[in-house]
This record gives sequence, C-alpha cells and structure tokens, in this order.
Amino acid sequence: MGVTSAILAWPIKAISTQLAQVTAPAPVAGDVAQVNIFQAIILGAVQGLTEFLPISSTAHLKVVPVALGWGDPGVAFTAVIQLGSIAAVLWYFWRDITNITLGAIAAISRQDYQDNDFRMALGIALGTIPIVVCGLLIKQFIPDFDNSPLRSMAAIAIASIVMSLLLALAEKVGTRKRDFNKLGVKDGVLMGLAQAMSLIPGVSRSGSTITAGLFMGLKRETAARLSFLLGLPAITLAGLVEFKGVLETGFAGIGAIPLLFGVISAAVFSYLSIAWLLRFLQTQSTFVFIAYRLVFGVVILGAIAAGLLQNI
Repeated sequence: MGVTSAILAWPIKAISTQLAQVTAPAPVAGDVAQVNIFQAIILGAVQGLTEFLPISSTAHLKVVPVALGWGDPGVAFTAVIQLGSIAAVLWYFWRDITNITLGAIAAISRQDYQDNDFRMALGIALGTIPIVVCGLLIKQFIPDFDNSPLRSMAAIAIASIVMSLLLALAEKVGTRKRDFNKLGVKDGVLMGLAQAMSLIPGVSRSGSTITAGLFMGLKRETAARLSFLLGLPAITLAGLVEFKGVLETGFAGIGAIPLLFGVISAAVFSYLSIAWLLRFLQTQSTFVFIAYRLVFGVVILGAIAAGLLQNI
C-alpha cells in the first residue's frame, strides 16, 4: 500500500478500534506499550511541558508512563508527538523565523555577510549539524540504542543530576550580559555542540543549550529564545524521520487516533510552556529547575535501590 493510500485508510480503520479503548489499559507488545487516547493526551501534555523547560522531555516520557504502570510507549511514539512541539515553536516564533529568513536572504543578495539576520541563520544552520551527525553515528554504530543502557532509568537519573549541577555552575559563573541582538555565528555553533549532548536521555535539549548559553554570557531569556529557535530543525528532523517510519509500517504498534490526540496535546502544552518560560526567565533564575532536576534524579535512584522502580 502506498503512502497516500495509507494516509487515507488508517483513520477509518483506526476510529472503530481506538475509540473503544479510551480508558482501556495499555497492552504491551514486547518492550513497547500500546497507548490509548487518555494516556496519549497525558503523554502529550508531558511532552509539551517538558520539551522546552530544562528538565528533559525524554526522561519524563520514559519515567512517567512506567511509574504509572503504563509501560514504555517507545521512541517512535515519543518522537512523533514532538510534531506538536514543532507546531508550537512555529506558532510562537513565526515572526522571528520569518524576519531571520527574509533578512538572511536579503543579506545574501547584497553580499552583506555581517548582517545580524544572516549570522543568526548561519549560526542556527551550523549549530544543527552536530546533533544530526551524532544522531547518524548512533544509528550506525548503536542500532539498538532504544534498548541500550543509556536509556535505562539509572542512566536518566544520573544525567539529570549531572545536568542540574552544570546548570547551577552556569548560573554561578555566567555574566548574563548579552541579549538577542548581539548573537552571532559562534553562539549558534557552540550551542549546537551542547544540543548534541541531548541525544543522551535525561540530558534535556533545552537544558543543555540554556546551560551553554549561560556559560557563553547570554541573558537567561536570550539563551532560552536561541535554544528554541536552534531546536526547531533538530526536533523537526527527528519527528519527521520517525513519522515516515510509522507511515511505512501502517502505524503498526501505534494507535493512529491516540497518536493524533498526543500531537494536539503536545502542541497546546508546548506553546503554553514556551510563553511561560520566556516570561519567567525575564525576572527569575533557573534555580527551580536545578532543584527539580536534582530531586528528580535522586528520587529515581532511590526508587530503583528500594525496588519500587525497574531499571529499564
């Protein structure tokens, strides 16, 4: 069946089976749990609220469903609902994205390579390369990365603790003097290198990039804004690659209707979290996230040690 036929056929087939499973417990096929509509909405909210806060969406999408007894929804489900987060970034930053894109094109036409918009666009483009290269290397050399020890609960907990300490150090030593109008190519590249660290579950893409931004002397809100814009290509590529795989397999193992609800939920809550965080960082430090990530990691390690949580 072609992709077009699959797109037209799956809603009709899925509606009759999925609506009857809104509150049904999620059965587990192998190591990946199937998700019903209610769970998809909750997981979409978790994705939206944690994708742009510096606390790791991957960690929470792994920990929350397992802690609730739903099982691991799998990398494919979590990657596809990121499409909702992409829509939220486009929605919120549409004016910035348009201005940077048109400004960069105009700068190229007049060969003004010192133009701020051109340097910003180039910085975002170059800053996306590290995570793409590292992602391809992982696919090549760690084909079973989804089930590797790096995705275990203990690894996520340790990454959360380490990143909380790094963010605390960045708050301590960062000068926080440079605003959005003073960004250049170097800022995009350096933040892009930090973004590649987020391929390790528990690190947090926004957490690693905001931490890097503070080390680079950016204001908190500026670091967050650049983090969101830089993350747009990376999140888009990850979501589209997984979505393509889901289309090719005819949504095998993933309910189409829950997936749709998950994407919508992720979009709404992503937009709200972006708007809130940018306002919050105008007047507040990242201490609340530092404390949260530290406690989050310690609690997971404690639960594993007590046998209350499986290290899967």
